[in-house]
Amino acid sequence: MFVLELTYTAPVSAVDKELAAHVAWLDQLYAQGVVIASGRKNPRDGGVILAVADDRAAVEKIAASDPFVLAEVCEYRITEFYATKTAPALAPYRQELP
Repeated sequence: MFVLELTYTAPVSAVDKELAAHVAWLDQLYAQGVVIASGRKNPRDGGVILAVADDRAAVEKIAASDPFVLAEVCEYRITEFYATKTAPALAPYRQELP
């Protein structure tokens, strides 16, 4: 599992211009089962996405396709972790340690 932390590199007004495209991009990833949670950080200087993928390269490719990245209004920090314990609703995403 991966935590994708977005940090805005442009004023929020520039981010807002790309917001509809970013949300549509997220909607596609939710439909594919790649993203299981997302939202803005507070204070609003970026966001967080919880994603499921086979490997880091796949997640890096996904992040590079974000309209925010294409418009150069954010950067990503990607952290991989093993979800060995979850809430019952997230049981399908539990992982074993390698």
